[in-house]
Amino acid sequence: MKTSVQIDSAKPILVTGGSGYVASWIVKQLLDAGYNVRTTVRNKSNTAKYEHLLDIAKESKGKLEVFEADLMKEGTFLEAMKGCELLFHTASPFKIAGFKSAQKELVDPALQGTRNVLLSANITPSLKRIVLTASVATIYGDAIESQNTPNGTFTDRDWNETSSLSHQPYSYSKTVAEKEAWKMEREQDQWELVTVHPGFVLGPSLTPRTDSTSIDFMISFLNGKYKTGVPDFTFGFVDVRDVAKVHVAAGMTPSAKGRYIAVSESKTALEVAQILREKYNGNYPIPTKVVPRPLLYIVGPMMGFKWKFLKRNLGYPIKFDNSPSINHLGIQYIPLKQTIEDHAEQIINEGLLKK
Repeated sequence: MKTSVQIDSAKPILVTGGSGYVASWIVKQLLDAGYNVRTTVRNKSNTAKYEHLLDIAKESKGKLEVFEADLMKEGTFLEAMKGCELLFHTASPFKIAGFKSAQKELVDPALQGTRNVLLSANITPSLKRIVLTASVATIYGDAIESQNTPNGTFTDRDWNETSSLSHQPYSYSKTVAEKEAWKMEREQDQWELVTVHPGFVLGPSLTPRTDSTSIDFMISFLNGKYKTGVPDFTFGFVDVRDVAKVHVAAGMTPSAKGRYIAVSESKTALEVAQILREKYNGNYPIPTKVVPRPLLYIVGPMMGFKWKFLKRNLGYPIKFDNSPSINHLGIQYIPLKQTIEDHAEQIINEGLLKK
């Protein structure tokens, strides 16, 4: 494979699924930098889904074109890809709960979607680099696995070997899709792959959607859902604006290669609550303690937590090595305190707590 990829800044850049939480910030950062950006949406006539991108384009130096494409239909990305040297593939289903069939609703779209986009890449001669939005979910399955890593820290060399259709199916779907992408990269020598692995993404949203996991997470800390206490979980968090920066740098840095973990800090759910308490002391029913483990085993299943999940994730600290993104891509991460405060402010200002 090539050791260095030079992207022609005059050529259009494609971002699949551009109306998404992370993708919208990638599109914005590219437009603000003056690039010509193409993006795909499932239904072009539903402008409400991507109107925010059209508004961003009007205020920026770059130019935006919107194409219609469907992850599950082969060949629908070809038109949008034509003449592009760089592709950001962000489109993928994100469901942790509320699905009937993990295979049909998570694994098939993630796998088939990745395959369809990369098959189109194989017959687009201009394409040089693909940046795929992966996840820390492809690095590890459960927090207990940190016990077997040096210094309890996950690196870009780690792979999730424990998730399955019945345990952590979302993580499994992301892992299967990433492995397929690397397999397809090895089978050709025209384009090269770089993957970005965000942790739990928080921070202000550009999209009008209010049904994201990130928004749910923040709302549940402010609306009293966890006022009796939070589970003792640790997450690797990252600001959505930084996730976009890692993607853009991974696309534009000639020597970028391999997998990049995008995590700013690891914190427990209680530490997140503490940041919110310091900001909004007394104004909202923010949690002040951890739910005792025995109680969580009783009420956990009613909250959607299976016993196996609780057993493998409660009370285990996790850390991530983000140094390649800092040293190689030049990322300076936004402090988590700022991310949480910016996100909470947006939720409060937009009246999402009342809805």
